[in-house]
Amino acid sequence: MLRTFRRSVAMRVELLLNLVCMVFLGIFDVATPCLMISEVNCDNPKLDTLEFLELYNEGLNPASLDGYTLVFYNGNGDQAYRVIDLSGHLTDQRGFFLVGSSELNPRPTIILPPNSIQNGPDAIALYGPNWTPVPENGHVSRVGLIDAVVYTSRKSTEGADGLASVLTPGSVPYVEDEQALLGDESIQRCWQSENLWTFHTGPPTPGWVNHCPPPTPGHVWINEVDLGGPDQKGLVELNVGMVTGSFSVVLYDVTTDLISSSVQFSTAGAGFVTLPLDTGILSVSQSAALAVYEGPASDFPKGSPLSHQQPIDAFVYCDSVHMPSENLTETLIPGRKPFILAESFHTVGLHGSRCGVAEWTRDPGLFVTRPRSPGKVNDCVWFQSCPRNITAYTSPTGRLQPPFHSNYDFLLNEINSDSPGAAEDEEFIELWHPSGYRMSLDFIWLVMINGQTGKIYHELELNGYYTDDDGYFLIGSGKLAADINIVVNTIQNGPDAIALYRSESPPSMSSQSIPTDGLLDAVVYRTRGSDKKSLELTEALTPGQLPLLEDSNALPGDETLTRCGAGRLDLSSYRVASPTPRKINDCPSTPNIAPPPGGVVFNEIGLDDTLNPFVELVGPPLTSLLGIILVFFVDEAQKINYPLTGSTGSDGFYFLQNSSSADQGLPALIDFSAVVMCFEPSGSGVCGTNSRYLDRLITSNKSWLERIIQYNTSDIRPPDISTPVLGMNSVSRCASDGPINWIISKVTPRLQNLCPSPAHSVSVDLCLQPENNDWQGKSGNCAMERFSDLLDEICNCGIRSLHLKGVNVSCLSGRVYAVGSVFTVSEQQRVSLTARLDNNKLLCSAPQEGRVHGEGASVGLQVGLVLTAVLLFGLGAALFVYLYKKRRPADYLSMQLNEQAETPLQL
Repeated sequence: MLRTFRRSVAMRVELLLNLVCMVFLGIFDVATPCLMISEVNCDNPKLDTLEFLELYNEGLNPASLDGYTLVFYNGNGDQAYRVIDLSGHLTDQRGFFLVGSSELNPRPTIILPPNSIQNGPDAIALYGPNWTPVPENGHVSRVGLIDAVVYTSRKSTEGADGLASVLTPGSVPYVEDEQALLGDESIQRCWQSENLWTFHTGPPTPGWVNHCPPPTPGHVWINEVDLGGPDQKGLVELNVGMVTGSFSVVLYDVTTDLISSSVQFSTAGAGFVTLPLDTGILSVSQSAALAVYEGPASDFPKGSPLSHQQPIDAFVYCDSVHMPSENLTETLIPGRKPFILAESFHTVGLHGSRCGVAEWTRDPGLFVTRPRSPGKVNDCVWFQSCPRNITAYTSPTGRLQPPFHSNYDFLLNEINSDSPGAAEDEEFIELWHPSGYRMSLDFIWLVMINGQTGKIYHELELNGYYTDDDGYFLIGSGKLAADINIVVNTIQNGPDAIALYRSESPPSMSSQSIPTDGLLDAVVYRTRGSDKKSLELTEALTPGQLPLLEDSNALPGDETLTRCGAGRLDLSSYRVASPTPRKINDCPSTPNIAPPPGGVVFNEIGLDDTLNPFVELVGPPLTSLLGIILVFFVDEAQKINYPLTGSTGSDGFYFLQNSSSADQGLPALIDFSAVVMCFEPSGSGVCGTNSRYLDRLITSNKSWLERIIQYNTSDIRPPDISTPVLGMNSVSRCASDGPINWIISKVTPRLQNLCPSPAHSVSVDLCLQPENNDWQGKSGNCAMERFSDLLDEICNCGIRSLHLKGVNVSCLSGRVYAVGSVFTVSEQQRVSLTARLDNNKLLCSAPQEGRVHGEGASVGLQVGLVLTAVLLFGLGAALFVYLYKKRRPADYLSMQLNEQAETPLQL
């Protein structure tokens, strides 16, 4: 037994030694904690001779860059224009690595020629090891992505949308302002909170800490905390903006959620205020909460329960054992996490400084452990976490993101302010982005307003959050697994209002009592008998409309105010329906959007010369497209619902493309197998089984399409199209004597389609010999559609059956004969077809052609000989009779004598 133990110990020692050796020999790839794109300077004054890209590594320095790759993408086409392999290089001792112009100081490790980094709309992406790099001219990819910056300029704010949809899904490209500073400026990454990062424009700092100026408070916020330690005495420093009045700092005991103490202070202008705190009275010193309220300390007496008044700012801290209650965190720091103490708290206490550059408050994630700097700018370190909030995200469905210049913004989608029972633990507010995708909620604020007083009773900033993959974001009680939990019974029953804003500062700081600046959407609702009390809310938020009635008796169970129309700030868009959090709304089947006039159809679809997809619709002029949805089928498991806005133009056209001249953008699409147009009156933005289907275009013969796209629309037929050919980059709708046909054509945005015309015809008299018989139909007949494929194989110029209306086709013994006129769409297509018809390998060879014609001619010759023989026989008989009569003319005398001669004479 002892021998076994010794052997076990020896094996473990040997294993440990081997492990150490492997680490020292570099056999193990020890991953660095964080490597990121730190700074980009792509646009210098004059000749762009000081461009650079800066990487920063937070781990043990210098760090190896083996296996890492930088890819520079062009926003025009979303393709790589430069690829740099970083293998063999190291960061410097402070973690920096420079790629840039030779004139830069300090000198970059990798030198680029002047004017190498494009100014935008473009992107730069960092890819990790164990990844096959994107080649130059390759398309943008997320595979192996570690970090990325997508940027554009004020001259072209929309060109980087496709890159952002892949590299930073849900976030808007950064707009670099070349006139922001005197001299030069760069795009610099700055830490916001937790693992949230942003970009700022500042003076270039190559090889050095970025210039990230801290924001200034618009009101009051907690700037520093000095808590715990051996003496159990504490301090809190407040940074005050241009506000005046009385305020209180309240200390909560997290074991009871009761007030331990409160300290009052007054402000007369901007500056710092420091207040003492006695943390020795806490039940547990390593867990507590601070909150700043408006009002005197007498409003917050010791022993009082947790106040439901909205704090101006709050800071909650704890260790891993003594966690605060959900009730406390949901009230003071909704949606944020407490500050987790280090093990040294009992010996040195907590010295925390606000260092994140985020504008928002009530977020302990803004604080880091730093020495105190009373009355001064905080002594902050630049780097605190790794920017994994964007690039680490992977959509469960693999869906691509839409462009960001669309006319959509967030809507209030569903509100449940009065759930059954006394607990009120199923209340919720659902936001929705009409794109139906994951989208950033930066600068979005949710505000709840009391109809009795006209004042805000709950305000929630949503910076740093994202919707789910279907565009939903849920704020509600913990029972619902919401994205942000709020205390039960927070949402008042009415008369009240819920409003949604896009703003860089809290809407409550507006000079208006009921803010309207930045208002995106609002719902004013009431209970029975409270109409008059909601008058002020409707006048400010939804003027001229009656408040909604959430009738608790409308349905047997629970009910919500559910959006069933697309109107923004339109209370008539809502219905009382069953709750459907994170799902398509349960809307009545009766449409509340008038169906569009008939005739809105696809007119042209395809790719232009820059591989920028487009879709062109055509219909009656000035036709509203509200309720129309385009569904793109990317593959068997992925489809994209894309609602339309606006109306057709005075010319009847409606153009969708990711360009400034389009009526509406498009989702990021590289390829799709089919697109369907439907009408859904509920405003859900999703085509369902009860939707009305208007038109479709199938661009692939994949078998799964027949199974998935099964609509009861006999008047919709799959088009006859193929892959676009060089110079012919669109699929255009053309009328014919039979069903609608689609052809490959040149791009003609907002113009009449180029369709086959006799004006550009080619006379043909062909004998073709296919390599196999697959071109024939299943019945073995000579199919015009298969012949068009055969002819297009010769010229590769987009010939379809609609081009062959003037051609007679016949088949005999495996050969095809065609005589007539091929109609083309343009002179270019006519010339291309003519040039390729001669000496093609599919043309019948001379012996074969003679044999084929001989076989065909023998039949004709036999028929001709028979007809000739019959004619000659007839002519010969007629000639014989004629000559006979001419030689022996008939007369009555001779006839009489002959007849008498035949009778015996009687004497």
